[in-house]
Amino acid sequence: MTLYGTTPVASPPAARTAMAKAKILIVEDDRSIADVLDYNLRSEGYETVVSYDGADGLNQSKLRSPDLLVLDLMLPTIDGMEVCRRVRADPVTRRQIILMLTAKGEETDQVAGFSVGADDYVTKPFSVKVLLERVKALLRRREGGASRRDDVLVSQGVMVDRERHRVTVDQQGLDLTPSEFGLLEALIRQPGRVFSRSELIDAALGGDSLVLERTIDVHVRALRKKLDSHADLIETVRGVGYRFRDPAGVR
Repeated sequence: MTLYGTTPVASPPAARTAMAKAKILIVEDDRSIADVLDYNLRSEGYETVVSYDGADGLNQSKLRSPDLLVLDLMLPTIDGMEVCRRVRADPVTRRQIILMLTAKGEETDQVAGFSVGADDYVTKPFSVKVLLERVKALLRRREGGASRRDDVLVSQGVMVDRERHRVTVDQQGLDLTPSEFGLLEALIRQPGRVFSRSELIDAALGGDSLVLERTIDVHVRALRKKLDSHADLIETVRGVGYRFRDPAGVR
């Protein structure tokens, strides 16, 4: 079995698939390991970006929009756990797949990794072949479930279909403006989470929009009117902003 730090393992061309067009960000401060990962992932046909510390890795995750991160935990500037938390908390990056790669192999370490949003966890020393299979499996899982997890959002009778840009309430279609659609999508994606007005401006109107925060109140009133009997699903949190009612009642 080939381990990191030894001769890179490249698959024959016949083994490469269409999935190999995905972009992968490698965040690893050990340059020998990073080089092995970079070589083998490129040999599989993936596009790769390499970062050697947590702060740069976090920045690259926003700038490059990778499909998957191979993320070490013991990193300079910002550790991998915190990088993972921030990637998951940012609407721009939260859908990126995260495969943690670390020497911390205890069960408690793995639980901690998954608790902050990791999709998979590989311990060092590792088999390059096994890691490549893990990467392929994660990307296949995303392809197979993307429409269910990301493109169609359903809660309490309200459905938001991002691909078709369609909203229904109890199977009846609603005619929403792009801003109203973006606002509803941001809220329904994370039921129970309180969004500030500035966060909703970023989500619904785009971060470059030159609008007042109170503009969101106007959009919320219009959206509630269109939701009609479901208007109370959008709750006002005084002094903070708005949230979509959590079906589990968690606040």
